[in-house]
Amino acid sequence: MNDENAPAPGPPRGCPAARHGAGPTRLYGPEAATDPAAVYERLRKEHGTVAPVLLEGDVPAWLVLGYRDNRRVLDNPRRFSRDARIWRDWAQGRIEETSPLVPMLGWRPDCVSQDGEPHRRLRGAVTDGLQAATARGVRRHATHFANQQIDAFADAGQADLVADYAEYLPMLVLTRVLGLPQGEGRTLVESCAQVLKGGEDAVTHDARIKEILGELAERKRAEPGPDFTTALLQHPAGLDADEVVSHLRLVLIAAHTTTSNLLARVLQLVLTDTSRLSGLISGQLNVTAVVEEVMWNSPPLAVLPGRFAAGDLELGGQRIEEGDLLVLGLAAGNLDPDIRPDPHVSMQGNQSHLAFSSGPHECPGQNIGQAIIEVAVDVLLHRLPDLRLAVPPEELGSTASTWESRLDSLPVEFAV
Repeated sequence: MNDENAPAPGPPRGCPAARHGAGPTRLYGPEAATDPAAVYERLRKEHGTVAPVLLEGDVPAWLVLGYRDNRRVLDNPRRFSRDARIWRDWAQGRIEETSPLVPMLGWRPDCVSQDGEPHRRLRGAVTDGLQAATARGVRRHATHFANQQIDAFADAGQADLVADYAEYLPMLVLTRVLGLPQGEGRTLVESCAQVLKGGEDAVTHDARIKEILGELAERKRAEPGPDFTTALLQHPAGLDADEVVSHLRLVLIAAHTTTSNLLARVLQLVLTDTSRLSGLISGQLNVTAVVEEVMWNSPPLAVLPGRFAAGDLELGGQRIEEGDLLVLGLAAGNLDPDIRPDPHVSMQGNQSHLAFSSGPHECPGQNIGQAIIEVAVDVLLHRLPDLRLAVPPEELGSTASTWESRLDSLPVEFAV
């Protein structure tokens, strides 16, 4: 068993870190979990805008730190493919099927894993299905479940807005969008969190998600409804059974984890800045402006998996070889000093952040997440107008995985 505090072992010959001639930095382990921003900045100073790193299992990769380099990768699928079948370490058998990287990086029959015409066919089905399902009332669902969540703690005078609100609200809305029973929500929240967290249980939880969604698809074949699952099953693109389940999984994990994380960060910002809180309550500030600020400074996915070099090329002064894995540093790119020399200057009104990715694989469900967050904040402040943080802001902590940094808790108090 690896000791995560031990120095990283020397990389195999031919991997990114070996070619660079330097000891690679792990994107997992104690330091990365407690202060990922410091890791990104150290890598930027040592290597520039593209740095050699190790992922879980000491799998080599390039971390893209520069804003412009991130855009170059995201906007050029011919050079930087999303198809993991060209990933050299995967093709040569160095990635175990039980690796916690597989649920995040492995190939699946979904639109995120493919480029070109296969991507357009599947992406069209997802976009059409989301439009059909969400036209029936995401804001109405979000309002219902926000009130339901608040009802559970409104008489207590205190709550943890991560565990009691942000962690489950997006999933409850998604159960309606996908056509799932509400009772499946808690199981799926836990499993989605474990997939993003990584570790030895990631593959097990990924299998649990696919099992639940496979059963959902079978039910909807027999009993169609006004939901995303039925829309996928009936779409003219003719998705097969594996494609349907893979896209249900994709939407579930992406929409829930990013929205819950973003909602927690928005609430954190609002409750640690009295001017923003009073502005929202008085109507002088809208939630969208706060969300935009968080998108720049604390994107819900700090690192986006992954792209694979379709040929030899140069990026950020580094020699990238065909089959190399690249992971996209969205948080680091948004704070690139080349585009934000002063990170304290407001980016309000500027929507060119990397939080939703970019290019042909840009997040298709961003409007759903935005609607859930806007409703969640509005309902909360309407129901509990004297809401206040119960601890000093500096006591709020976060825990990071390779892919995200999540707020641990957000304790609040309010009058009963």
